[in-house]
Amino acid sequence: MGFFQRLTGTPARASVAKPDHFHVEIDGEMVRVTLLWNERARRYTLRLRGSVREPVVTIPARGRLSEARAFLDRNRGWLQARLAALPAPTPLADGASIPLRGVPVRILHRPGRGIVRLQESEGETQLLVPGEIDHLPRRVTDFLKREARRDLEAATARHAASLGVTVKNIRLGDPTSRWGSCSSSGTIAYSWRMILAPPAVLDYLAAHEVAHMREMNHSARFWRHVASICPGMDDAKAWLVRHGASLHAVGAE
Repeated sequence: MGFFQRLTGTPARASVAKPDHFHVEIDGEMVRVTLLWNERARRYTLRLRGSVREPVVTIPARGRLSEARAFLDRNRGWLQARLAALPAPTPLADGASIPLRGVPVRILHRPGRGIVRLQESEGETQLLVPGEIDHLPRRVTDFLKREARRDLEAATARHAASLGVTVKNIRLGDPTSRWGSCSSSGTIAYSWRMILAPPAVLDYLAAHEVAHMREMNHSARFWRHVASICPGMDDAKAWLVRHGASLHAVGAE
């Protein structure tokens, strides 16, 4: 979702350097706004990459920085409301609580060597992270990615067998605009953040992407394939709509 405005200005001089960002004040804080100069765009647009809490203004080929600022000023209220609606960031830090397979897990730093591991203690699930404190965020992220790969590979294999298709490769990343994608070559890409969601949601995403091996679209036939291997798809889709932004808040500053 976002705002747009059709271009009405005159061409900008080619010799003028094009900045890649500017700042705007929102609720007393300076917010960085990314600028995308798009030669094919025909209008100004404003969107919010909620995963990184970053406003993005797209500027057409003949656009001007002054017009971009004016456009943002006119839509400041929308941006302010969207930023306020984002869940609070959850840093990967000692003592922080993050979800793992939909269950709260307490991060606890431990000095010395060892592997990152889970334990049940004092009525809660804890993630013990040894090593230097400065390395804690990276070690937690690496652990989450390993867990995500294990669960997603298992779910993908199960659904691929059900539909009689072959997935050639699985990739993990941290995209900001989608949870997964499937290429015609047989490669499926997933967001590692799905390991933070309840297992039924991860399972739905795997079913969704595997079903694209049958139908590279979102036709009625495609959704029938998804429903045949994931009967709870409607609840999982609704969960992502309601809580997806909270997954991107994990590790955000």
